Amino acid sequence: MQTSFSSAQLADPKVAEAESILRKCVHCGFCTATCPTYVTLGNELDSPRGRIYLIKDMLENDRPADKETVTHIDRCLSCLSCVTTCPSGVDYMHLVDHARVHIEKTYKRPPLNRFTRAVLAAVLPYPGRFRAALRLARLGRPFAGLFSGREALKPFEAMLKLAPKRLPAPSAISKPASHAPETDKRGRVALLTGCAQSVLDPCINEATVRLLTRLGIEVVVPKGEGCCGALVHHMGREEQALAEARRNVDVWTREIEAGGLDAVIITASGCGTTIKDYGHMLAQDPAYAEKAARVSALAKDITEYLSTLALDEQPRKGVTVAYHSACSMQHGQQIKAAPKLLLEAAGFAVREPAEGHLCCGSAGTYNIMQPEISAKLKARKVKNIEALKPDIIATGNIGCITQIASGTKTPILHTVELLDWAYGGPKPAKLAGSGY
Repeated sequence: MQTSFSSAQLADPKVAEAESILRKCVHCGFCTATCPTYVTLGNELDSPRGRIYLIKDMLENDRPADKETVTHIDRCLSCLSCVTTCPSGVDYMHLVDHARVHIEKTYKRPPLNRFTRAVLAAVLPYPGRFRAALRLARLGRPFAGLFSGREALKPFEAMLKLAPKRLPAPSAISKPASHAPETDKRGRVALLTGCAQSVLDPCINEATVRLLTRLGIEVVVPKGEGCCGALVHHMGREEQALAEARRNVDVWTREIEAGGLDAVIITASGCGTTIKDYGHMLAQDPAYAEKAARVSALAKDITEYLSTLALDEQPRKGVTVAYHSACSMQHGQQIKAAPKLLLEAAGFAVREPAEGHLCCGSAGTYNIMQPEISAKLKARKVKNIEALKPDIIATGNIGCITQIASGTKTPILHTVELLDWAYGGPKPAKLAGSGY
């Protein structure tokens, strides 16, 4: 793609990066076939290629974002399926990230939209606030339909419908501590307990700690860690995202210097994609660039790390697992084989649904901010999964778990919960009463 940025514009490192990304696009259109929003809506501007044209026009002319551009960029899930498909290596992830920051700085959203986004940014990254909000949401759930009549209020309807009917009790695993290995020590890792996941499903981190300590790994939950920054990063709230990244970099750097770390373990693949990008996000910060790159290099999805430990094969269980590969896992981190191979070695029969590359519609806050598109993608995903007639669904991201669970009665668990069970841990509570 030809560009015509001025030398003054290119003096900004971020604009220069955007320009180099734009130049790689050859208009081939391969991305349209795998883009969930284009497949769903059929609008060229809701494809990666169409969005690239809009971003180019906005940045090249150095103009504020307009309503049309914002509409189509907001509809992007950041699933990154286009990145996997692109034969030219277009770095769409960083291009759309830059566009969102530009939108946040130059576009004045309608009041209700601004308010909704501000609420999400002020609540979701903070477990205490999120837990309190979910308690209130349970009271408001019967009234969700009252918000459906006005477009700007639909996100609040979606929030209420997504709120769980029962909220798990807080887990001690989320508290700062060091969990000693149960056998000869083989390694030391830090665990990101997360924000939304620690509230919605603390069993995931509990299973992670149990499994790793049984395998001889010391697991540290450091004091001071918090949200990875992904939620606000995808809203274009650059300073808030970078502040959260810096805080975590400082926390994990202290652990590296205090006792060494073999890895920073992440059990939510959406968080993993962002943490692995800290080195890029903070590359222009001289005080953090080197530290952030070191943390990014240590960041590992739990299945990625477990693959290095050579787990023994377990007997066949006669249980069929439909494996849903989260977009942030298969496209963002390019981890495709490890979770399936681990589940198979653990004794499960693993099957993959058709159209596995398409997003389930969760995508951080997408199922709140774009509920209608999200609902269509969820229905498509659930149909493909249920066609396999699985006993269990497994995935590696809390957003996908919440989204898919709202559309099926088949139990859905995190991959690590099944692995913990297979290697000596307790049977997951979601499978209580099952015959396997």
